Amino acid sequence: WSQVEVTLQRRPRGCHLITSEILKAIEPSLKTYKVGLVHIFIQHTSAALTINEAADPDVRVDMETIVNRIVPENAKYVHDAEGPDDMPAHAKTSLFGCSVSLPIRNGRLALGTWQGVYLCEFRDRGGSGGQHKRQHRHVVLDDQIAADQLKDQ
Repeated sequence: WSQVEVTLQRRPRGCHLITSEILKAIEPSLKTYKVGLVHIFIQHTSAALTINEAADPDVRVDMETIVNRIVPENAKYVHDAEGPDDMPAHAKTSLFGCSVSLPIRNGRLALGTWQGVYLCEFRDRGGSGGQHKRQHRHVVLDDQIAADQLKDQ
């Protein structure tokens, strides 16, 4: 197993592709695995991770629109001490989840052709200008097949 902690660059509210940022952080160790699983976990309650289409930027805009329709900010919430976007952000995070698992095949992430990893920032001042840095913990699970076995292919 290996583990890496990454602090992502700050981003405004919305759905953002972070695949390249994740790869930059884990690629050196990723190359040593023939088969395995990368588990990515975000340590926050108002941002989420998901996998979706990475090719068309309109998907990211539409995702934000859809989650705002499902969990509106103008509803009456009891938990509102941190502002009107806080409780809706918690609910949206619960809908999406705080982790994704990605398969490793021959030292690379085995994502589909159009897939990418998204950071969904649900607060107006969460990741950009807010007090909360978005940290991920990446754990690579493997079956002890190391880089020397990759060379056999």
